[in-house]
Amino acid sequence: MTKAAKFDAFLAENKITCFAKEEVKNDLHTVVYRAHMEVSGQMLPTMVVADDSIYTMIQVRVAASVVNEGNKQAVLEHINAMNGKYKVFKYYVADNGDICLDSCLTDTEESFDPRLVHTVIDVILRHLTEEYPNLMSLVWAK
Repeated sequence: MTKAAKFDAFLAENKITCFAKEEVKNDLHTVVYRAHMEVSGQMLPTMVVADDSIYTMIQVRVAASVVNEGNKQAVLEHINAMNGKYKVFKYYVADNGDICLDSCLTDTEESFDPRLVHTVIDVILRHLTEEYPNLMSLVWAK
């Protein structure tokens, strides 16, 4: 059973219907699951990427095109401090000014556990519920 098939079964078994599934035609048989996390009244684009590699990726776009020269230093210092504190995910600023949060799980087709993916998403959601206002206050300060 592929990672995607296992994740599909987990979603169906647990009646989780928020993910839209997209199969990508490539050599790794990539499947992208897209959803949104509601945090502080904002809908944050979230995706899970499963494929034939040893990685399963979870990504949340925390804020789109918000980092600029006026707030960049404060935002980078803050996310760097959080990156030193949290092990299961890391923040970065994309070239277009997006603030992203990534979690990379290592697994194989045999060892893939969709419950772990679900748990990490829950950890990220709890973290963002607490941290999002602090981060956004730095974004909008300048």
